[in-house]
Amino acid sequence: MATAAELDVSVNPLDAFRTEVREWLAANFPPALKGKDNAMSAIDGPTDLSADEAAWKKAMGDKGWGVPTWPAQYGGGGLDRGQARVLQEEMGRIGAWNPIGGMGVMMFGPTLLEYGNEAQKSEHIPAIAKGEVRWCQGYSEPGAGSDLASLQMFAEDKGNHYVVNGQKTWTSGGQWADKCFALVRTDKSKKHEGISFLLIDMTSPGVEVKPIRLISGSSPFCETFFTDVKVPKENLVGQEGEGWTIGKRLLQHERQNLSGGGSAAGRMFAGKSVSALAKEYRGLDDQGRVTDSDLRMRIVRHEMDSRAFMLTLRRAALESKSNQGPSAATSIMKNVGARITQDRAELSIEIMGMNGLGWEGEGFTDEELTQTRTWLWGKAVSIYGGSSEIQNNVIAKRILGMLDHQ
Repeated sequence: MATAAELDVSVNPLDAFRTEVREWLAANFPPALKGKDNAMSAIDGPTDLSADEAAWKKAMGDKGWGVPTWPAQYGGGGLDRGQARVLQEEMGRIGAWNPIGGMGVMMFGPTLLEYGNEAQKSEHIPAIAKGEVRWCQGYSEPGAGSDLASLQMFAEDKGNHYVVNGQKTWTSGGQWADKCFALVRTDKSKKHEGISFLLIDMTSPGVEVKPIRLISGSSPFCETFFTDVKVPKENLVGQEGEGWTIGKRLLQHERQNLSGGGSAAGRMFAGKSVSALAKEYRGLDDQGRVTDSDLRMRIVRHEMDSRAFMLTLRRAALESKSNQGPSAATSIMKNVGARITQDRAELSIEIMGMNGLGWEGEGFTDEELTQTRTWLWGKAVSIYGGSSEIQNNVIAKRILGMLDHQ
């Protein structure tokens, strides 16, 4: 017969961990930050942190809970899936948010954990886990976007280092980044097999960054020029010629995160539902419903799609952790996530009418001005991270098994 203590343990082995999480959050999460995630920082770049924000970021970084399932030996939380879910639930319960993010967490970190050598993981992963270093992605070039494997930026072998020359474009956050993970050509005689994965210090002599101004008024994308940039050989991830394989794996991590509502646009719209906007701007009938019946039906359809999509993402995330990480199915998620984000933006602007078309000046609230710029910025969602057409090609080949001529 089991003892009382054994029966207690068998009820739920995560209860003790949940208690630990609650106590830690109570001691470390500043109540003044409840629900105040700085979503705009993803688009507008780094902002000055308040004392509370800085303390919260340091606490999460030191604990490793900004990257809860990464190995503890590299500064991650070392949690299993169940513990990570408990942490997320408890943070959501009190309005806490994760202050550790960016491309290091979304794309580069998981890829380096899989393909990097021990020295590279020990050097770079802890700084990402603490949010101390900003990374940017050097993939697209003026002549290599949809056909990424046509990239021409060349890394010439000079013995113990490479000399890199070329140009990248649409470099997200390039003007704020400390380091860049880049696809470069190390062999001009081969297309895919001539590509390598290289880490470049953005403060190196010869690196020049020029922001590209978008219709939303912000400049999160850049042109980046590399002229005789010296890069140590130890910054090569994997072997020469393995860059295409490593780069594709990184894109799967990127698409998984972009489709999960982790995109800046998705996070900003998450503050208020379209149904709440409709009630505020369109009014209610005598039965407490949004007055416009056609709009009401489209809102219901959108919110049903959004809810179903979030549940699908949750299931896919659990499946990916139990298998070999994200798969080609992330292309489906990326396309669906982009459509839902843009549908939400269009509905919000329609609901707000003229109030949703302000650019600046009096007569508009800060929230209304943000909605306008977010709507415009959201046009990029179906382009960055691989356009919808590229995702359709991946789905056709990798999931449906279709050939190029079909």
